[in-house]
Amino acid sequence: MLLKILLLSLVVWAKPNSYVSVHTIVQQLPTGTTTDAIQFIEQDWNLAKQRAMQENKLIFVDVYASWCPPCMLLKTKTFQNKKVGDFFNQHFVNISIDAEKSIGPQVARYFGVTAYPTLVFTDGAGKPVLYAMGYMGTKDILKFAQAALDKLSATK
Repeated sequence: MLLKILLLSLVVWAKPNSYVSVHTIVQQLPTGTTTDAIQFIEQDWNLAKQRAMQENKLIFVDVYASWCPPCMLLKTKTFQNKKVGDFFNQHFVNISIDAEKSIGPQVARYFGVTAYPTLVFTDGAGKPVLYAMGYMGTKDILKFAQAALDKLSATK
């Protein structure tokens, strides 16, 4: 899915004033493609909480807006990094939420989102553990993730 988003964002970025059919682009992508990127649940907060409880993991929540340049940079750069993907996929249940669609406004209100992107780590019940706003590169997001794990282990 993120590969599809990456390719779509590159096409839209290359032709900012052109209409691009998302459906056409997605149909042209190879099926079964795997990446080293963070694997996200899309827009399903209840599924993320359920998996986190089952797997005894924190939830990593990426709250973004489709028009947000730093959000797209996270998706196309940081979240695609192999080290980031490996670490996040091993330690967290990852969910990506467009704050302007579906459950997005409700989740954004719940976390008090005032800027995009907002990155939140929660426990399995959805209680915030640590959050930050803005773009993060590879090293910074890995430090942020480790801080969330450290904070959780300090409270046990």
